[in-house]
Amino acid sequence: MKIPVFTVDAFTNLPFKGNPAAVCPLLCELQDELYQKIAAEMNLSETAFITRLNPADDFSSGARFHLRWFSPTNEVPLCGHATLASAAVLFYKKKNINSTLVFETMSGELHVRQKGDSIVMDFPLNKPVPQVADDFKEVIKAAVGDHPVQEVCLCPTTKKLMVRLDDTCDRSVLTSLQPNAAALLASESSGRVKGVIVTMLGAPQCQPGYDFYSRNFSPWNGIPEDPVTGSSHTVLASYWSEKLGKKIMLAYQCSSRGGELQLEVRDDGRLDITGQAVTILEGTLFL
Repeated sequence: MKIPVFTVDAFTNLPFKGNPAAVCPLLCELQDELYQKIAAEMNLSETAFITRLNPADDFSSGARFHLRWFSPTNEVPLCGHATLASAAVLFYKKKNINSTLVFETMSGELHVRQKGDSIVMDFPLNKPVPQVADDFKEVIKAAVGDHPVQEVCLCPTTKKLMVRLDDTCDRSVLTSLQPNAAALLASESSGRVKGVIVTMLGAPQCQPGYDFYSRNFSPWNGIPEDPVTGSSHTVLASYWSEKLGKKIMLAYQCSSRGGELQLEVRDDGRLDITGQAVTILEGTLFL
């Protein structure tokens, strides 16, 4: 069996920045065990598998596809950067003729469209719920140490714990965090947390005007740190939109690779996430 594979850096227009995802367009479905083995072999935060819904379609003319995402250890219900990467493969490599594509996923229908040299993804908005910090003191300690925390929220849908650093903290506090993956795993084993987002107020008065910053840690999914995370921004956008009183925001994820996301909270309760992507590898898996 030969399976085409692409490596795409998402949420960037530069190679080796943003978040890399592997994308495999498939002519037919595979066994779940094989999906997982391929994702483990690729060893990126996510590997995306695109399959046709209509056997008569091809990747250049079809408008609707099935999309699944696997981390190195498990299937995930929502992934932004691998969705962006999948759309980039279809639009830029397969030369898909449609202006809008629909992916059927575990999180429902996700619509993606081209906008200039960017891709816009129509995603759900996941509202986090404020929490008592002491209820999560061990995981907070493992994530941010003794740095002051302003607020803690949990999104029950995504199981992401959002820790907002105090506004007195400089951006260097966020960028210098080095949480230990084993310590994070040991701090929370109940299953209610599958990822930790650390965020802080941005500097919209300084160019390019980021409204907020974040980092994302998910050792529960086999990912010590995810470089740029679309799914976490479905939580962050909901939170910061209310705090800032803004519908349109510019966000930056401060991993070592870094990535920029344009966000628009829509009146229908959905979220548009806009980003760029660049393909850096094309190859074939021989199975």
